[in-house]
Amino acid sequence: MSIDAYLRPINHSETLLINERSSRLAVDRKIHRFGFGQSPFPVPAGVVAALQRHASEKAYLPVQGLAELRAAVADFHRCQDGVDWQPERVLIGPGSKLLIYAVMAAFTRAEVLLVSPSWVSYEPQAHLAGHRVSRLQACAEDDWRLTPAMLERFCRTRANPEWPLLLVLNYPGNPSGTTYSEDQLQALAEVMRRYQVLVISDEIYGVLHHQGAHRSLARYYPEGTLVTGGLSKWCGAGGWRLGVLQLPESLVHNLLPRLLGVASETWSCVAAPVQQAAIEAYRFGPEVAHYVQRERQVLATLGQAAAARLNEAGVTTAAPEGGFYLFPDFAPWRESLARVGIQTSDQLCRRLLEEAGVALLPGSAFGMPDSELVARLSYVDFDGAAALSAEAQALPEIFQPVMDGLSALLNWLRTQTRSVA
Repeated sequence: MSIDAYLRPINHSETLLINERSSRLAVDRKIHRFGFGQSPFPVPAGVVAALQRHASEKAYLPVQGLAELRAAVADFHRCQDGVDWQPERVLIGPGSKLLIYAVMAAFTRAEVLLVSPSWVSYEPQAHLAGHRVSRLQACAEDDWRLTPAMLERFCRTRANPEWPLLLVLNYPGNPSGTTYSEDQLQALAEVMRRYQVLVISDEIYGVLHHQGAHRSLARYYPEGTLVTGGLSKWCGAGGWRLGVLQLPESLVHNLLPRLLGVASETWSCVAAPVQQAAIEAYRFGPEVAHYVQRERQVLATLGQAAAARLNEAGVTTAAPEGGFYLFPDFAPWRESLARVGIQTSDQLCRRLLEEAGVALLPGSAFGMPDSELVARLSYVDFDGAAALSAEAQALPEIFQPVMDGLSALLNWLRTQTRSVA
């Protein structure tokens, strides 16, 4: 009996797929790995030591997470974000990715609203939860941000206003690297409040705001904002799989029991040694605080230089404000690329990988129309450990793999122009 007709149309995550494909190709040739968004920095030594001390712990922990960890997480975010995080409203999960899915899975029916571009997994997660997905198209002129006018227009005309509306908002953004100012968040909050939008604010890159000036949406819309974060980006511990979720007080009594139900029937609890190590990270002692400050300096310096290099070559790129991504727009090269058979972002990225050894992710993976010649560039192809301890004058040499990758990309672009001259 064939089961094909009964299988969900869920494919391999684009971000994980490009990492695996790049690894295979790198066996035989040089690959500039701009496709996978993994922190280049090592986990702080004190946090690693905490993991080692607790490596023998094997017991199941409370589904919601260790009380001591939830208290440390709440203290950390109250200090970092100026938001009233409380331990009883914190849920610990195996990465923020699964926590976001758990929120979606807690609803029997909802409409999930995404901004294009946005992270690759939000839409598949919404479909797995059985929800309708709508998208709002952002533009380069707004640095790929959601605007109040866009949100207002959608809320005013949506087809099923009786359904809960779950907006997933990620900033600093993956794939854009841009973020929102206080004024922009306040203006968005006014619309959200007017239409009772429930927001999953994915602030996983918030601690990596390059100026340390991240502002949580929960400061301006506390009653309707669920905030997610975790250790994968600012602590360099992606493979440890530890995420955090804060619920608003107005939803804790009805939504938290459902989330605990989802958690208890799926992941049960995050690994005990990882939770113990996370306590050390979220205590944010002097070692960890210095580590984060240095991460910000390194990423800001390299991000600005990489964006400037692309813009000088006519590839429109918003300067990054947080995280480690750029979202270059190749539209100025559209005519030249069309003459060599490249009319979509997927074609562009395939040719770049095959002919230049440069791995990018196409804009279509992030919900953009395929005809838009945009791609995500993750500028993490450098020695993060060396960068953390280097003097300023040594950083250009450490950044050279990224600059070499940009040279390969731009040289390939110029070759396409010459080939049709």
